[in-house]
Amino acid sequence: MRKKRFSALAVVLSVVLTLVISLGGVALAAWLTIGAQGLTLLEGLALINTRFVGEYEKEGVTDAAMSGMVAGLNDRWSYYLNPESYAANQERRQNQYVGIGVTVSYEDERGLLVTIVNEGGPAEKAGLQAGDIIISAEGTSLAGEARYEGVNLIQGEAGTPVSLGIMAADGTERTVEVAREKLETNPVEYEMLDGNVGYIQIKNFYRRSADGMKAAVDDLVGQGAVSLVFDMRNNGGGYLDELTEMLDYLLPEGPIFRSRDRAGNEQVTNSDAHCIDLPMATLVNKSTYSAAEFFGAELQEWGVGVIVGEETTGKGYSQQTYPLPGGGGLGISTGAYFTGQGTSLIGTGVTLDQECVLTDEENALLKAGKLPRGDDAPLQAAIKLLEEKKQPE
Repeated sequence: MRKKRFSALAVVLSVVLTLVISLGGVALAAWLTIGAQGLTLLEGLALINTRFVGEYEKEGVTDAAMSGMVAGLNDRWSYYLNPESYAANQERRQNQYVGIGVTVSYEDERGLLVTIVNEGGPAEKAGLQAGDIIISAEGTSLAGEARYEGVNLIQGEAGTPVSLGIMAADGTERTVEVAREKLETNPVEYEMLDGNVGYIQIKNFYRRSADGMKAAVDDLVGQGAVSLVFDMRNNGGGYLDELTEMLDYLLPEGPIFRSRDRAGNEQVTNSDAHCIDLPMATLVNKSTYSAAEFFGAELQEWGVGVIVGEETTGKGYSQQTYPLPGGGGLGISTGAYFTGQGTSLIGTGVTLDQECVLTDEENALLKAGKLPRGDDAPLQAAIKLLEEKKQPE
């Protein structure tokens, strides 16, 4: 008798048939959706897992396949996250993270340059200061290209220590042990500037950002603010519901956001009658994306805000992140979005009322929170435009 031989495709078909029988309509719908392309991926994975003779990690093959599939979309906004990155991303979107409480840059080849030390955080307690360089983590040098992996070495489970080699600004070196903690980041900071100009920096549009903005506006208005400047520079966006909650709070009754899905279905978000009756300005730069771009564009469309800074990219698609069975996540563009009047920013970015660009050195100071307000040319230009708007015609 001849032994029966089963191909990898037969194995795949058997698995799919089992799923259809056991799960019913949901599995059948998925099966009908993937088509021949899906079968190709499944058979390729089955062949590797049943025939490949070399050593390999299954997770690595899956990660590479998912990354390649997303790359094939030719959409710069879609992404695949492995399990570790997905967990970190979910934490970050809550404006929380496990770490030591520092902001670092990669500009120094000797290691990670500490630009900001969070007040009251583990790093401050361990004596770290802005200007220090983290030259090693757990005995591993962070010099040269290795510094780009430094953050991964420093991160870990809350409550565990990490040993860091530190080089001070004067060149002296020391070793410190820092306890990792679960930390919250503040997405909104604000202050009253000269002339009763309320300044509000919004760092992202993740959780608690809308509440933070509303509290900042209320406090500044209570202090007698006559105008508001929203700083969206280096803001990569975030959740659309946080954005629309902010716009609803600032703008009068009417449409403030439109989105359209793959099938062409349009959804309109409207603001209620409550609004803030003050002239406003939005600061943007080339690292202002998504919701941060849209924020300024919508204030401008309503005639209550001006935009100052440099040309933005023009991101007009929203992404949804789907959790995957292996613990990772797939983020894909699922909708196009528009201003309340139907204007898209895709490929054009915002329309500047005044272009004003910082130098590279000034940008570095801005990111580190060290650029003096008086030396911040875009901020000063925005204040001047707001003053002109208050002048009688």
